Amino acid sequence: MAFALPDLCDVRDPDRWKEGPRRPTRDLKDKMRFAEVPRAALPTRFGEFTIYGFRDEDTGEEAVALVAGEIRPDSAILVRIHSQCLTGDVFASRRCDCQDQLYAALELIAGSGVGVLVYQQQEGRGIGLINKIRAYELQDQGLDTVAANEELGFQPDERQYEFSAEILKYLGASRVRLLSNNPDKVKGLESAGIVVEERLPLEIPPDASTRYYLEAKKRRLGHILTGV
Repeated sequence: MAFALPDLCDVRDPDRWKEGPRRPTRDLKDKMRFAEVPRAALPTRFGEFTIYGFRDEDTGEEAVALVAGEIRPDSAILVRIHSQCLTGDVFASRRCDCQDQLYAALELIAGSGVGVLVYQQQEGRGIGLINKIRAYELQDQGLDTVAANEELGFQPDERQYEFSAEILKYLGASRVRLLSNNPDKVKGLESAGIVVEERLPLEIPPDASTRYYLEAKKRRLGHILTGV
């Protein structure tokens, strides 16, 4: 289905699980330098991309960027910052809308002719894969997605966007039209030096499996969702 842009075990012991992927906040004066950036052609069912690989030498975090077309520094291009979701992106979990968002973003970026999708390794809103499964266990006991992360001792959203911002700068994409329902993502990129000229919603219609999750993101995290 084509996606079109719109008009405009008891684990309740927080101290036990606080160890997670903590990332030091980078001083914005210290611009990241990438020692090596491999790239290769990546044909997909959505279109032709070039894939770039990035590594933050300070934290060890890795990310990839899928680039469509030729980026021009004087134009605001379509961009999606997508956080890794193994359960959704790979296993097609219906606990979230992550795979649907990923595929819709790739389709939109390929269709626009020029754009970037940054795929960052910040599973579970930054708490890591195993902690995310622990959070799922808590959700099975009745907590929502935000309360589960908090019960494990984490902030509702642990993600940071400095690394993704530096990737965009490396690619020459300092002005963007951002595909996102998350106002904090806009703020995170802007605080790291990216000009977000427009936020474009990337809403996936809820179903019986995703509605509670999306309602929690709207109510607890301030995501802009008109369909829930």
